[in-house]
Amino acid sequence: MSRRLSIFAHGDSDGVASAAIAVAALKREYDDIRIYFSHPAGLYDDLNELYNSGSDLIILDIALNESHLSNLLEKFEYISRRNNLVYIDHHPEPLGLRIKDLPGQVFHDINSSTSELTYRFFEEYLDYDMVRVALYGAISDYLDETSWVKRMLEYWDKRDIYYEAGVLSQGLEGSRRLYDFKRHVVRHLSENRLPSMLSELLVRALIERVNNEELRKWVKKNVIKKNYLAYVIDPPGSLGKAALYSRAIADTLVGVAISKREKIAEMSLRARRNTVDLNVILRKITPRLNGCGGGHSFAAGARVPLDRLEEFLDKLESELEKTS
Repeated sequence: MSRRLSIFAHGDSDGVASAAIAVAALKREYDDIRIYFSHPAGLYDDLNELYNSGSDLIILDIALNESHLSNLLEKFEYISRRNNLVYIDHHPEPLGLRIKDLPGQVFHDINSSTSELTYRFFEEYLDYDMVRVALYGAISDYLDETSWVKRMLEYWDKRDIYYEAGVLSQGLEGSRRLYDFKRHVVRHLSENRLPSMLSELLVRALIERVNNEELRKWVKKNVIKKNYLAYVIDPPGSLGKAALYSRAIADTLVGVAISKREKIAEMSLRARRNTVDLNVILRKITPRLNGCGGGHSFAAGARVPLDRLEEFLDKLESELEKTS
């Protein structure tokens, strides 16, 4: 009987690099490896729709969300009783759950990138050169100051590594919902090939870099400033970059970039490091608004009903005032 594996990963550089490392480690163990991209708010639905019950499962770089946590835990328990289940992540724990209590094998550390954790988890199955892929993910996720990353960088010309990480992160930013292309990138990286050797990724990175400069100028003209936060609505580009530019340009604690999607407001938030904990704040206020949110202390995301967006911004401003 053929062995099958399903990998569910986040679609950013850290998630893509992690998926590539897992494929490289396990391609000889499985006859069929399928890669899917998901996110915290959609993981439960995606597992129900896409997961093949006859395959082992690896989940990479996807935080667990309170909005469907009980259902997700039941799903994990069901899968782990029948197949191998591995969960590797670096996001803070959801409120009321200890990650180590999850069914299956769990590798979790909020101080490292998921790509670093994935490499360390599968290290015995990997060619040493695959450490480069883990470094790309760590750098792209702003987690390049760990002792492991610093030690691994000593074996490479860091200028080359940072260049390739930039190509990967910028190229994927310009490929947000192109999931087949992201699968191609995963396969490319799993063969330990450089991001810059993939011409389409390189072109997308160059285009995205030009677009980011135009985005910065757009934010400068359109940012709305409150006391402790600044925000923009429907920026023409990356929400994460727009949130960062909003915070920096308005000189506030937090920047928010909002995309209006039918009846949902989807948001990316960026805070000054070591000032507030966005993860805690968002997990506290979004459920009250029939939404969801969370992430890292300085970089997070949220979704709320569009008709409650103003209420969300007011509550966020109030929480920031308390914290400050």
